[in-house]
Amino acid sequence: MLSAPDALWVLLGALIADAVIGDPDPVWRRLPHPVVWLGRLVALGDTKLNRENWSRSRRKAAGIAWLTLLLGTAIGAGWLIETALRALPFGPVWVALAASLLIAQRSLYDHVARVRDAPGLEAARQAVSMIVGRETSRLDEAGISRAAIESAAENFSDGIVAPAFWFAIGGLPGLVAYKAVNTADSMIGHLSQRHRDFGWASARLDDLLNLVPARLSALLIAFAAPLAGGSVGRSLRTAWRDAGTHRSPNAGWPEAAMASALGLALSGPRLYAAGPVEAPFLCPEGRRDARLADIGRGLRVMAGACLLQGIAIAALAWAL
Repeated sequence: MLSAPDALWVLLGALIADAVIGDPDPVWRRLPHPVVWLGRLVALGDTKLNRENWSRSRRKAAGIAWLTLLLGTAIGAGWLIETALRALPFGPVWVALAASLLIAQRSLYDHVARVRDAPGLEAARQAVSMIVGRETSRLDEAGISRAAIESAAENFSDGIVAPAFWFAIGGLPGLVAYKAVNTADSMIGHLSQRHRDFGWASARLDDLLNLVPARLSALLIAFAAPLAGGSVGRSLRTAWRDAGTHRSPNAGWPEAAMASALGLALSGPRLYAAGPVEAPFLCPEGRRDARLADIGRGLRVMAGACLLQGIAIAALAWAL
């Protein structure tokens, strides 16, 4: 394992590499992205072990066993890759580049920016459908804008802060393990008839792994709130007040902080393929008529929060 200061400097390099390079499409059109491999492993377990003729308790036990195997595989693969890369000349640079593949600063920014820049509502609906799970075909401008901003806030935590946090804790093994659990949660960690038991362990472990990163994300977003005309203190107070009303124990923190930063009411009732979801608004005193221009303000806050995270990591590495 890298020492704590070295791991933080490598992490900072990974964040810079991801911000500059991102996920180049020409590469991933030819090669499967690491998350694709993780997704295939999750799908394999779902196909082989999530059997409809099994009892609920047996399916839950199978989900726990499969998650344990998935975690062991992810940690082992991360350790082997990090060990091999560190043996190369300029080893820490290669580790940083490998870690950057599992951090989503640039890709998240680009996907959300496509919604903002879409030439018309139909194109915006298509763009936002790529980053949210809700039904988008009937969304108006306000619904599209809220969906894009909520996705930016939630995925800032899941796709940027949490991967960085777990790399700082456990290097590449910690990062790959986190991405394995997060991928499993996104695929099988929901309350559908098929997955409520088999995906139970993945959903609960993902909640646990995101407890600290989600709250750090809210803190970073709050301190970047002035970039969109918001207030640091008000954003923090709103996150503290409203996060617990969200159906997720974690997503409400960055979303509430972002809502206050932009002066918008986010979350609220929305429609998914499985049916409507009734939920309270975060920052209910904010505007409900979000506009596409508000997406750009949200991206400024997110970019500022990414910069603050990098500064904090550099300062901690220097102090250690």
